[in-house]
Amino acid sequence: MTARRIIGMETEYGILEPMDPYANSIELSARVVEGYAAHGSSAGGQGGVQWDFHGEDPLNDARGYRLERASADPSQLTDDPDQLAPSGTHLQNVARPEEGQYVHPRAANTVLTNGARLYVDHAHPEYSSPETSNPREAVLWDRAGENVMREAMEFAKQSGREIILYKNNVDGKGAAYGSHENYLMRREVPFSDVIRYMTPFFVTRPIICGAGRVGLGQRSEQSGFQISQRADYVENDVGLETTFNRPIINTRDEPHADANKWRRLHVIGGDANLFDVSNLLKVGTTSLLLWLLESGEIPLDLDSLMLDDPVTATWIVSQDPTLKVKLEMHDGSERTALDIQQAYLDVIRGAVERAGQPDFDTDEILTLWQQVLDALKKDVFSAAKQVEWVAKYQLMEGMRQRGGLSWDNDKLRALDVQWHDVRPERSIVARLDAAGAVDRIFSPHEVDYATHHAPEATRAYLRGGLIEHY
Repeated sequence: MTARRIIGMETEYGILEPMDPYANSIELSARVVEGYAAHGSSAGGQGGVQWDFHGEDPLNDARGYRLERASADPSQLTDDPDQLAPSGTHLQNVARPEEGQYVHPRAANTVLTNGARLYVDHAHPEYSSPETSNPREAVLWDRAGENVMREAMEFAKQSGREIILYKNNVDGKGAAYGSHENYLMRREVPFSDVIRYMTPFFVTRPIICGAGRVGLGQRSEQSGFQISQRADYVENDVGLETTFNRPIINTRDEPHADANKWRRLHVIGGDANLFDVSNLLKVGTTSLLLWLLESGEIPLDLDSLMLDDPVTATWIVSQDPTLKVKLEMHDGSERTALDIQQAYLDVIRGAVERAGQPDFDTDEILTLWQQVLDALKKDVFSAAKQVEWVAKYQLMEGMRQRGGLSWDNDKLRALDVQWHDVRPERSIVARLDAAGAVDRIFSPHEVDYATHHAPEATRAYLRGGLIEHY
């Protein structure tokens, strides 16, 4: 009866060199990673650190088979240390590095004293957090990645290159990059239950943890504002892919643990969050639903939440900031995303009450979940301090109305990008934070600690300690 479990988060950062908008993103990303590996305050001080790919198995499918390597898209082959995986078939027109630009991928990789891994993945610098033992730690060590990236930008600037990093998921022109979550769960839970009961949850979860986005469609073909950065890139219910034909439920079966006892649920549809509460609700509510599935006592109430068309519902939810549009359910009824999230909360809370006294982590998630849902039901903007997409929507809608602007106005597009800029002097979120307009769970001092020290309750403690001492 707990929200606690092993959780890790992976975030690919958007990258740009303003003086050369067409600079090769792989070369820029390698420069960022190598600069931090050589000089970073939480690097080991010895430059790049090689990564052991022995346990990587990106083609093993949780549905009971392994995809043949010859049949896989090159972007799925992330376990080859001698060849960087490209960004997906939809980006084949993007130039690959020339001979003089290519940086050996073994060098563009390092492990940090906090147990995290910093490396180049799919043409982006990626921060893979250390394994943490509860949702709060997952959020704290994810925020530590922002500190790492700020410092990395400074090293690039000192070397004569201004490189800007963004904690977002889309470039507005068709490219999307991931913010993935990883949850260790019991192998005994049938994967069919994961698909059945988690699909409606993931479709509607963005209302409590989306990061917001200007533009509708993968290439922003239509003007408008939507809740989730990743929703328009969902194209499938279930699948192994991560860079194309993206599914709601990813089937990669790569537990990095005893495969007879555990599986790692690899979640690829979430947004990268800069708000603590949004991030905590993202991982905390998911962990609680996994606990319910592991308990083996799934109430019949959850069966009424099956959606008629989950992929289409994903787009509908994201493109409805009023939260009033009803989704068609499999049984012929209609429910809003708020209705569905409330139903999940009620079922989980009832199960927790039957199981006994909840621990701190569980009680905190249940309380925050209800508070946010109540705020969204009463007045969407009343959740602005806690829910990231709401804060962004409130700021942009006010700006749009005052200036008589349409949603495809360049000022709003620019503000959308600047929201995710991790430079403190340019970040919109940093300004809101300074004005007390963001509810923070962690202080800057705590984030700084997590930047340099590993969590003590997982194997990341050993990994970080080895890097620090040796």
